[in-house]
Amino acid sequence: MVLYEALGRLAPSPVVELNRAVAVSMARGTAAALPIVDGLAGAGALAGSHLLPTVRGELLTRLGRTGEARAELERAARLCGNERERAVLERKLAALR
Repeated sequence: MVLYEALGRLAPSPVVELNRAVAVSMARGTAAALPIVDGLAGAGALAGSHLLPTVRGELLTRLGRTGEARAELERAARLCGNERERAVLERKLAALR
């Protein structure tokens, strides 16, 4: 987590911030990471990329917010151009049903 904070100061980007959110979720818990991801979403960061809705969907799943998680993972699957990654997202969706 500290390394992502340092990287964010040296080379700030939405991807670095998204990765920092994942590290925060592992170190401090899902609830601590969701505001970071929500901030990125609110700023329109990574628009058109499957990465942000994938991470947000996973965090929402862990928090038991299944309806919101499903919507994010569906969005991620639609945006994902990689067939194998899309298959993983579709399995996650199937597990939510």
